[in-house]
Amino acid sequence: MSDRYKQAGVDVEAGYQSVEQMKKHVTRTLRPEVVGSLGAFAGIFDISKFDYEHPVLVTGTDGVGTKLKLAFEMGKHDTIGQDAVAMCVNDIVAQGADPLFFLDYIACGKNSPDQIEQIVKGIADGCEQSGCALIGGETAEMPGMYDPQEYDLAGFVVGIAEKSELITGEDVRAGDAIIGLSSSGVHSNGFSLVRKIIAEYNLDLQKAIPELSGSLGEVLLTPTRLYARQVKTMKQHAEIKGIAHITGGGFYENIPRALPDGFGVEIDRAAWKQPEVFPFLQEKGNLSDDEMYGVFNMGIGMIVIVSEAVREEVMERLEESGETAHHIGMVTAQEGVQWT
Repeated sequence: MSDRYKQAGVDVEAGYQSVEQMKKHVTRTLRPEVVGSLGAFAGIFDISKFDYEHPVLVTGTDGVGTKLKLAFEMGKHDTIGQDAVAMCVNDIVAQGADPLFFLDYIACGKNSPDQIEQIVKGIADGCEQSGCALIGGETAEMPGMYDPQEYDLAGFVVGIAEKSELITGEDVRAGDAIIGLSSSGVHSNGFSLVRKIIAEYNLDLQKAIPELSGSLGEVLLTPTRLYARQVKTMKQHAEIKGIAHITGGGFYENIPRALPDGFGVEIDRAAWKQPEVFPFLQEKGNLSDDEMYGVFNMGIGMIVIVSEAVREEVMERLEESGETAHHIGMVTAQEGVQWT
């Protein structure tokens, strides 16, 4: 092959090597329904044997945002892929779907096979945790668009659900219980504010901080949790009326999305312990409680709404499966998010 393309900044051989290095990670995510192998022009997934009366496909797409900047600064790329999967998967899980397959898109300034492998390793980790197959993707080397050490990352997921069992929030009523599922930290939202705080106070990402269990960079790069298996467990034992994935916009924006018009929630902030990173950021950034709960998940990555009559059983099932769940509040007939 001509060297002119390589001289222009695109190394085709490095692309081939990246594919070879990522194969072992892709392989561990495969499901029986996957048709063909990595390297084809398209990913194929056989849904002919699924037993649904009225199946619907549920899709989601998302990226990781400026959390990527911290990965660049830390030189750590093996967890950021899980963030991409989680941001997509948790959204479709909130509608009651079971994830089927995932595709990724990596755009980079220079194709470094080792770096690409680390990114895909994280993607595969997320797919394994949520039970979906990584069936394809694209790695685009784009010199001039990105710095040689930088990249962007996005993903796309497809799930399936019985139409009558979609979780829409339409049956939520006042008095229903709100169960909070613990987050692993900041997850993948609010990092523009986090980076502003880091810059203003000249914080060292590599330095161990007494208030945190490790360096600031390590704590902030903790990957986003996936909730597919937890929600599947709950669906097997009770009717889930509503789910909110707590992402950008925090509690104020996301919880109302799981409620019918005319309803709100009352949340007890003392019902769970915030991960140590949130008080640290609040103090450093001089942020109010309203600002914190309007940007970050504050230790609750997903809320699930069930009838009060089944709350205890649902929480017991979650705890038996190893999940940390909290009864954090209830639905009210007053719109908005109120605090106790």
